Amino acid sequence: MAERTFRVWRGDKTGGKFVEYKINVEKGMVVLDVIHRIQAEKSSDLACRWNCKAGKCGSCAMEINGKPKLGCMTRMNTFKEDEVVTIQPVKTFPVIKDLVTDVSWNYEQNKRIAPFKPGPRGKDGNHRMYQRDVERVQEFRKCIECFLCQNVCHVLRDHNKKDKFVGPRFMIRLASLEMHPLDTGDRIEKIKNEYGSGYCNITKCCTEVCPEHIHITDNAIIPLKERVVDRFFDPLAIILHKIFGNKKT
Repeated sequence: MAERTFRVWRGDKTGGKFVEYKINVEKGMVVLDVIHRIQAEKSSDLACRWNCKAGKCGSCAMEINGKPKLGCMTRMNTFKEDEVVTIQPVKTFPVIKDLVTDVSWNYEQNKRIAPFKPGPRGKDGNHRMYQRDVERVQEFRKCIECFLCQNVCHVLRDHNKKDKFVGPRFMIRLASLEMHPLDTGDRIEKIKNEYGSGYCNITKCCTEVCPEHIHITDNAIIPLKERVVDRFFDPLAIILHKIFGNKKT
């Protein structure tokens, strides 16, 4: 057991400051354990959102030494013994209290997306799809909605284009629908005009922070951008679309 120093942001939407705590850290502890110990021993009113403590609910998203991470998956032995660990709320969304932010904007974006719309079943009453198609969309279902990708997206964070761009998490959702072989919906025009695919300049910062290692940029955003280009800027594709209509690929 060793005493370590932590700087934790305390405050609400009106403002706040970093408060220093000295906490005994034991072998095997993660940052979320430290927060719980601060609550138990120093400040019982420290607000922190968490649930599973297993890296599967996404609730304990925060910034640790300036890097967006899950508190429950950030082990204390990854820091130097004399390093001061700074813990603060994610910056893209408004603070409610201490480490808790208001991420309700994200759920509003999800409501804007047309849901899964399957085509008719076959004559035998079944749907069929190739295994490779299953695997292509399965990756996107791993998302735990920690919104770390939304937090690092410079379009949302630095340029505050929340009225123009739904963010990488919902590019994933759109990709999961557009690439689903049974879905008959056509969202390409909205992906371009309402969901703001053109605002992403594929820096891959969202991919880098994803705790589920989803290839957000390469497997979701870039393919959606390509479909927008095919629909609106490729002369041959425009003609084919007018002749044959929407056809999932």
